[in-house]
Amino acid sequence: MEIMELSDPYNITYKGIYAVADRKNEHVEIMERSSCYGGSAWALYHYSKSPLVIKGRAVGDMMRYLVKTGRIPLDLKSSVAAAGIESVVVNGDEIEITYSGLGGGGVGATTCRAYADGVLRCRMSESGGGKRASGTIVVPKRERVLVGIDNTDSKEVGATWTLAHNIAVAVDSQDSKYISHTLVQLYPVPDKTQNCTATVLEFACTDGAKKELLEAIRGGLEKYSVSNETGMVALSDFDAEALMEYSRQCRSGMITMELTLKTCREHGVEICIDGKGIIGALASLPWFSRNDESVVL
Repeated sequence: MEIMELSDPYNITYKGIYAVADRKNEHVEIMERSSCYGGSAWALYHYSKSPLVIKGRAVGDMMRYLVKTGRIPLDLKSSVAAAGIESVVVNGDEIEITYSGLGGGGVGATTCRAYADGVLRCRMSESGGGKRASGTIVVPKRERVLVGIDNTDSKEVGATWTLAHNIAVAVDSQDSKYISHTLVQLYPVPDKTQNCTATVLEFACTDGAKKELLEAIRGGLEKYSVSNETGMVALSDFDAEALMEYSRQCRSGMITMELTLKTCREHGVEICIDGKGIIGALASLPWFSRNDESVVL
């Protein structure tokens, strides 16, 4: 057997790294799309112990870290606390993230992240072997844009979750990164097509990208939906927890259009397509990236 040639045997580049900040720049969510789940799962375990990290979790191939902004030096210890996030700083329209690690964790902190999609520039030390290493990446500061969609199908053809995903893939760009897709089970109302689920899409957008993104999604729905009751709503915010009470009502019984419209006004939700589907579309928003919970009625 011919001996293989590896162009870079000690590097596995992440597919993408993106970050969204809250309005006060006090919290950031770092989202890393993995190329090797084994390595990313190891990092998730160790990084979640970092003082700046509030919560770490895996959603499919995406490692997500909710962090406080600031800088806290890490006391790295082999095997038990071997890598982590040392600082997260918001500078204008950019976010600077510094990782540190020992040995293989140092490789992950440097070369594996430095050349990921979404990284503008980087600084890094030597890594590998028994060395302690640090790497700093700079990524665009992004805002989270949530898009709720419902009622695009009919009893004869279609499925909202498939159309929503395919449109999201088509509109994905450097300025509007498609992050997650979540099905949300709703209360089975009598006029449902079959399973009564809505879909929420999550994007991480750079400044000014939201308008073009929503126009593109609306255009795709208007072109391919087979229902006259399609609903599309959008919210730009770090989270959508304020909508959870409305969502729980929608997931446990029938509610009125009047309540839906009132809730949109009160929480700054944009109605992009105003069919009856906005009732379920709005209910889907707070469940973004909570895929295992959202499918349970």
